[in-house]
This record gives sequence, structure tokens and C-alpha cells, in this order.
Amino acid sequence: MERPAWAPPGIDISVPSVSRMYDFYLGGSHNFEVDREAARKAMEFMPGLPKIMQANRAFMRRAVRHAVDNDVTQFLDIGSGIPTFGNVHEVARAADPAARVVYVDHDPVAVAHSRAVLEDVEGTAVVSADLRKPADILRSPEVTRLLDPERPVALLLVAVLHFLEDHDRPYEAVAELIDALAPGSFLILTHASYEGIPSLEEQAGGTVGVYRNISNPLVMRSGAEVVRFFEGTELIEPGLVPLPVWRPESPVEEEDPHTFSGLAGVGRKA
Repeated sequence: MERPAWAPPGIDISVPSVSRMYDFYLGGSHNFEVDREAARKAMEFMPGLPKIMQANRAFMRRAVRHAVDNDVTQFLDIGSGIPTFGNVHEVARAADPAARVVYVDHDPVAVAHSRAVLEDVEGTAVVSADLRKPADILRSPEVTRLLDPERPVALLLVAVLHFLEDHDRPYEAVAELIDALAPGSFLILTHASYEGIPSLEEQAGGTVGVYRNISNPLVMRSGAEVVRFFEGTELIEPGLVPLPVWRPESPVEEEDPHTFSGLAGVGRKA
């Protein structure tokens, strides 16, 4: 297997990675054949996966603009993946050039590529850390240097919590992060769910099986389970809704049916 020049040393390119599969769904070029093979297998059960990922990114951009409109210009994006066009710093800085963004991921390819992309971009940083260990993120030099804890921060957990199983204590991790944020901060979150999927649950379960087979279990949670992540914040209108329904900028009825396969919400800390 030929190793691309951009692949960081020490990366096992024979094992699929969820962030590189996500990159493939979005039409990116930072993925290996093993990632494309796993992604294509998942798409056999849910052909709309690329549409779902695009809807995730579109929601993220709307939510980031909403945060800036409400005078929040600090962003902590955990599980940020591989930067693609229209990422958080581009959207935030287009709305306010003074915006500051810290990206966090535990995938070495995502971290290495993010650092390369952001090398000359002021007000941004990349942290190699895991959502399961919030203290490592909050105490990292990049976060303490760039983000003022006395001012509101928009915490992004977009398409990441469904890769944490209950034994990973995801609710505790999110609560610890929210607890560290100043009043007026936002929680911007999306999560996979069987609710709203335009195919049979058994069929969608085939996709879940693909992720389980690559040792990245995909945990589908109900709306009631996802709402629990917002404890400590107040969900803003329209609440926890399918991805395209959150403050849409174009007619929702024009959206691909598969884009309703995920839940999105924004909470504000009082």
C-alpha cells in the first residue's frame, strides 16, 4: 500500500478512521483506500450518508454564525476532524475577524492536517486530545492561551458524541466542559439517531455494524437521550430538531430525506 506524502509518520494506514471516512463523505482527499472501502460499505446500507454529513456541516455553519451574531467569538471545536472548506474558523472570522478557534481531535491525521492548514492562520490552534478527558482539553496550552475563560465560548460537539459509548461517560464529559464555560456560552451539538431515518431501522443497523467492525461503535441515541447533553444550558428555539430544521436558510422541503437522520440543537448557558 503506497503511503501518501501527507500521511504523518507512525499512522497505521491499514485501519479505517472515522474522521477520514467523514472526509471521504464530504468529498475530501485526506483519506486512504481502507477508509473509502469502509465508507462505501456503510453507504450500502445508508446511501444518504454523504448528504447527512453535508447537513451536519451546514448546521454547524448556521450555528457558528448565530453565536457570532450573539457576540460570542471564541470557539472550542471538539472532534473537529479534518478541515474542509467552510470550517469553523472560516465561518467565524468571516463574521468577525477577531474570532478565535481551537480545534481538538484525537485522530493523528486530523491533527497533523489541521496544523498544516492552520499554520499561518492567526487566532487558531489545534490540540491533540480526547473528549473522554475534558480536563486535558481545558488545561491544554492552546486553550489557555487562546480562549478567555471569563468570556463566553461556543463549544462544538458536532457528529462526535455518537462515537462515545455509555461506559465512556459522555454525559459526565459534556457536563464537565459546560461547567467550565462562562455564562452566555453556547453548546452546539449534533448526534446520530434512528429518529427521522427514511429507511428501516434494520437497514440503518447495517451501517452501525460497519462502524462496530472497525472498532468505532456508532451509538444511536433517542431524542430524549440526546436532550440530556444540554443539562446546564437552555435549549434555544427551535429546540432539538432534525439537522435541516434548525433555523434553515432555504426551504426545508427541498432537502434530501436522508438529511433528517440526525438531531441538532444549540443550548445557551445562563
